Amino acid sequence: MLAASYPFLDVMWTMFIFFMFFIWIIILFRVFADLFRRRDIDGGLKVAWFAFVIVLPFLGVFVYLLSQGHKMADRDVEHMQAARAQQDAHIKSVAGSSPADQIIQAKQLLDSGAVTQAEFDTMKAKALA
Repeated sequence: MLAASYPFLDVMWTMFIFFMFFIWIIILFRVFADLFRRRDIDGGLKVAWFAFVIVLPFLGVFVYLLSQGHKMADRDVEHMQAARAQQDAHIKSVAGSSPADQIIQAKQLLDSGAVTQAEFDTMKAKALA
């Protein structure tokens, strides 16, 4: 008869407290991740922020969010842009060149005398295939 001894509003309050704690844990991990990724502050200041967040957890997290929150978003955007640029560069390097680029390279080889006209025609046909 647990339901009779634990009223509905108490259940709702417990769920609210649980979810608020869960949200705070997520924010705490975001703050720690941001501190680890920061390159604009030295190690001593990072240690001070970590100590502040660990010793006074709620106050430390909220002070960090108030003082560094807008910069956290900027750093996240920069990180995502750098990751996107790196991914695009990797895809371009793996994908190879377009047929037009291959024909231009073959034409440059023909003009420099590195390949004959027959070899150029073969390279051109392979690029267009």
